[in-house]
Amino acid sequence: MSGVKASSPPFAVTSIVLSMGLMAVGNGVMFAYIPVKLAFEGFDPWVAGAVLTALAAGGLGGCLLTGPLVRRVGHARVFASLAAVVNLSVLIIALGTEPFLWMLSRGLYGFAMSGLFIVSQSWLNDACGNEWRGKVIAVFYMTYVIAIGAGSFLLKYISLETMQGPLLGIFFATLAILPVGLTRLRTPPPPASVSVAVRAVWRISPVGLVGLLTVGGLTMLVQGFAPIYAATGGYAKDDIALLMFLMQFGMIAIQYPLGAISDRTDRRYVLIAASALVIVSAGIATQMSGTSLLWLILVFAVWSGATESIYAVANAHANDRADPQYYVSLSSTLLVAWSVSGIVLPGLATALTQVVGPKAFMFVAIATATLYAAFVVYRLTRREPAPEADQEPYQPISAQVPYTAELAPQPSEEGSS
Repeated sequence: MSGVKASSPPFAVTSIVLSMGLMAVGNGVMFAYIPVKLAFEGFDPWVAGAVLTALAAGGLGGCLLTGPLVRRVGHARVFASLAAVVNLSVLIIALGTEPFLWMLSRGLYGFAMSGLFIVSQSWLNDACGNEWRGKVIAVFYMTYVIAIGAGSFLLKYISLETMQGPLLGIFFATLAILPVGLTRLRTPPPPASVSVAVRAVWRISPVGLVGLLTVGGLTMLVQGFAPIYAATGGYAKDDIALLMFLMQFGMIAIQYPLGAISDRTDRRYVLIAASALVIVSAGIATQMSGTSLLWLILVFAVWSGATESIYAVANAHANDRADPQYYVSLSSTLLVAWSVSGIVLPGLATALTQVVGPKAFMFVAIATATLYAAFVVYRLTRREPAPEADQEPYQPISAQVPYTAELAPQPSEEGSS
């Protein structure tokens, strides 16, 4: 017998991509529904911000606990269990508009979704052959991001006076269990434990580490506070649905060109350019009260795409600097950095909202991107660029889906019997 571990055929992994796509539709529904519903009920904007911060806090718990859960009962059972937690969290939303219960709900939701990302990506990473793994991961990210936008667009057809939104979220989360529940994919090895090694990762790539500490919060700010700002700014429910849908295409319009450029030059220049785009677009957004919906969509799409670019390019830059034996430690540390940032910056924006109003998240984003750009400029003076031969090809990934594929053991190469 050969020691080869054969990969699954490409069509076999569609069950995981489809399941997470369906989960993303429900995720998009709730991302749009919750701030609009809170505004409809007359709650202050900081309440929606607190609910968003609870989501990020739960996500950090998912990052730390999913590995032990998978090692205990396996990928498929953990996926089904976390999908059940998603349904439970959305059911709490359906019980009535109670902010503290909603914070608990979104904390559970963040925990479950973070775990689902880890399970699905490690499963894909194990099932895919080396020759087509990158394409599958790219399709996974693209499917997820577009599905979030499609779910947000469904807000247009949801009545805020009923519980149609949570029921729709439960519907899609339940559907998402079926493809994975019926898959014939083999069960992969459990993911490696999360080994947080901040000092080691700092030595490998300060720009990458600080980039993830920056972009986790930037992502939660633009994706989470955009509907809050639009809802409190008087935009209609249908307008917010369209805004959330079209924002997702900023990933295609901005991240792909910047990613391609980063393969041909020092990635740090691209990180500075992407940070500048965040600063400019967020700065323009502060002056857009009462503007037309079209301009609002354009500015937020650029802002979102630039944030996605920082995430993908910072990840690529860190991997360029690391030797293969450090990939697991690097990936897990960057994942935790992303999660911590996703708690701290939205929490800061929520606190400032009570002082400066709904535009607080824009000011926090401007300050954060400015500090990161200045740090990258400083690092340019301290270290030479990575040799071109060491640069891995840029891979389009989304800041809305924490990149956890390296937590799974890599498929083995051909070996002897």
